[in-house]
Amino acid sequence: MASAVMAGAVGVSSFTEFSGLAAAPAFRPSMPAFSTRPAAVRKALTIEAAWEPIRREIATPRRDSVKVKAATQAIEDEQMVSERPSSLLREGEDVQWNNPSTSSMRARFETMIRKAQDDICAAVEAVDGAKFREDAWIRPGGGGGISRVLQDGNVWEKAGVNVSVVYGSMPPEAYRAATGGTSANGGATNKAGRIPFFAAGVSSVMHPKNPMAPTVHFNYRYFETDAPQGVEGAPRAWWFGGGTDLTPSYVFEEDVKHFHQTQKEACDKHDPEFYPKYKKWCDDYFLIKHRGERRGLGGIFFDDLNDREAEKILAFSTECANAVIPAYIPLIEKRKDMPFTEQQKAWQQLRRGRYVEFNLVYDRGTTFGLKTGGRIESILMSLPLTARWEYDHTPEEGSEEWKLLDACKNPKEWAA
Repeated sequence: MASAVMAGAVGVSSFTEFSGLAAAPAFRPSMPAFSTRPAAVRKALTIEAAWEPIRREIATPRRDSVKVKAATQAIEDEQMVSERPSSLLREGEDVQWNNPSTSSMRARFETMIRKAQDDICAAVEAVDGAKFREDAWIRPGGGGGISRVLQDGNVWEKAGVNVSVVYGSMPPEAYRAATGGTSANGGATNKAGRIPFFAAGVSSVMHPKNPMAPTVHFNYRYFETDAPQGVEGAPRAWWFGGGTDLTPSYVFEEDVKHFHQTQKEACDKHDPEFYPKYKKWCDDYFLIKHRGERRGLGGIFFDDLNDREAEKILAFSTECANAVIPAYIPLIEKRKDMPFTEQQKAWQQLRRGRYVEFNLVYDRGTTFGLKTGGRIESILMSLPLTARWEYDHTPEEGSEEWKLLDACKNPKEWAA
């Protein structure tokens, strides 16, 4: 999903098992020549370039199974624990982690995603009446995750809300790409080992039973890279990413307008340019290229965001995460008990098939997580419990099903 993980927790949509952490977005707006772009934009582009060696390393087939394991073991195996840890950060990083004036950005972001998980799970349980199952795990070198899944509930067929903190490493070619290979300590860089990184995020997908009720996906993440040990003056990079999007099977215009208006209001509190920019980015990212249609009716999506103070972007990410409940839960309460036919249920299953196609073929987080040794149950949490494919299915023009498909092929402006 962009959905969707951190290589161990949820689905940078899951470098992490989140939708978007480990890989740069597939879509980038057209921009001027590199040398004329602002410094923040150039920085973001070097970050994106830094991931190319990782993509090549993962994508290159190897016959030697030992080499395959070494290439994909970017993250340590998880160890399940009976109780969720108070913090998933390494020892020392969580000192005063609940005090914003003294804690690190890593600690503050973990606080945000843990609260988002608690709040959203409580809201879902209040509507559904069933409880989430929780699995928690840690990794010997630090990090871990908490997966919460509600399956076969009264309202939701499958709903998951995962948090993850991941410590890993990238190959030295990624560091050289990020610095352009022109630093004075280039010799030392060439001899450096893998580059440490940190990633944290929350990711969720909720698939309701009633075809009149929409699916929602959201993911918010934070990423850092550290200098290789023994290399002086090496840069440290950071960025944020995230988004929330709606995937209905039937179009209720008032619902889609409410959802988008809530996203716009959250964005407008921080920058009036955010919503139109990130709405278009969302429409472009969730395109199922082989179908020529979007997965759903969009929302917002952003990645590699580091063009202003980290505190300001954290506040924006928090605002967006807090908007999930008021944007989505009212739609579920309105639609969960509506009557529906077997034909309408079958159409929902066909749209679920499209969801599966996007997540397994195009979602960067899902594919990255599958190839880097992430926790498989968390990575595939985004997939619906049931789906359907029919040969050459085409809805009748003018039908309610056709209206949904037309909206997926031709994105509209929903917010005022």
